[in-house]
Amino acid sequence: MPKLQTIIHYSLHFLAPGFLAWIFFSERWELAWAIMIGTMLVDLDHLLARPIFDPNRCSIGFHPLHSYFAICIYTLLLFVPNFYIQVIAVGLLFHMITDSLDCWWTSCNKT
Repeated sequence: MPKLQTIIHYSLHFLAPGFLAWIFFSERWELAWAIMIGTMLVDLDHLLARPIFDPNRCSIGFHPLHSYFAICIYTLLLFVPNFYIQVIAVGLLFHMITDSLDCWWTSCNKT
């Protein structure tokens, strides 16, 4: 993963959720940000892959918690009228968006 791609990837995983928390959950943005950072645990499904890390592999559609089925479930969770569930859903969906961007970037830079 090139250096700029790495910086953007991890900034989107850690800093952007703070911005999203501030925009969508302003009254409890710090808690929302912490919960969204906690949704990074979704990456534990990478431990099921061999090799665990492959810089050229797209996680979307490959790992179980990054599957299209899982993404549909995360989308449905947005409509559950519960602060915690909605924050988790936003965190998971933004994680998938970030990983999708990374997949796109990697596919565009294949030589």
